[in-house]
Amino acid sequence: MSTYETVMVERQGSVAVVSLNRPDNLNSFNKTLRRDLLLAVREVNGDDSVRVVVVTGVGRVFSAGADLADVPEDALTFRVEDQLNGEYKPVLMEIHEAHKPWISAINGACAGIGSALGMVCDLTVMAEDAFIYQAFAAISLIPDGGATWHLVRTLGRKRAYEVIVTGEKIRAEKCLQWGLCNRVVPADKLLEDTLAWAQEIAGKAPLSLRYAKQALNAAIEESVSDTISGEAKLQHICMGSEDAQEGVAAFLQKRKPEWQGR
Repeated sequence: MSTYETVMVERQGSVAVVSLNRPDNLNSFNKTLRRDLLLAVREVNGDDSVRVVVVTGVGRVFSAGADLADVPEDALTFRVEDQLNGEYKPVLMEIHEAHKPWISAINGACAGIGSALGMVCDLTVMAEDAFIYQAFAAISLIPDGGATWHLVRTLGRKRAYEVIVTGEKIRAEKCLQWGLCNRVVPADKLLEDTLAWAQEIAGKAPLSLRYAKQALNAAIEESVSDTISGEAKLQHICMGSEDAQEGVAAFLQKRKPEWQGR
């Protein structure tokens, strides 16, 4: 794995761990972190030997959001719209459209654009003292990075609007109740428990992981009719794969399947 200035990438078998590494700045996003994270995400997504990715933050928080001290090089021509579309969106879409599952392991604060990173992942594990925070109303801004998309689809319109305008810190247990995370674990076991779950998932059929994610992403936007047809196309791909044949053979022979991802 490559070395980056503000991101650590480590391998644990078929699982990669991508860690935001600006702990002295609460893993807030500056230009370097935006660049490094995009390169790291593309690296692990492009490595077929990596079947599951965990993203977390070094230190006491996942991410405090954008670094407000990160002054644009040319303040006269700077447009936040260009930055969001040009630097943040590619990272978030790389994760959303990845062929493999991403799990966010949220420690401490997960705020601002950091919350968009946490929510865009396919699965989320939170430390018991962690929280998701939309701090924007306090500084006359709105959630970005797709945060409103995730919030309204998970919480519904009224509750999503409430957490935005009140700036509520949504604690881990409430996130679990509301569907914003899958599991809550002790803070000192966050990475250990997340890695154990990631390794378990990495043992599943890669094509099933890939196409189930693709089907769900499409189903959020499509009609029932289109969803049935879309599932049928993906099932046809899966049914004709070598892995499907291996899965049936392993089942009949009462042994563990050896997946090839094809």
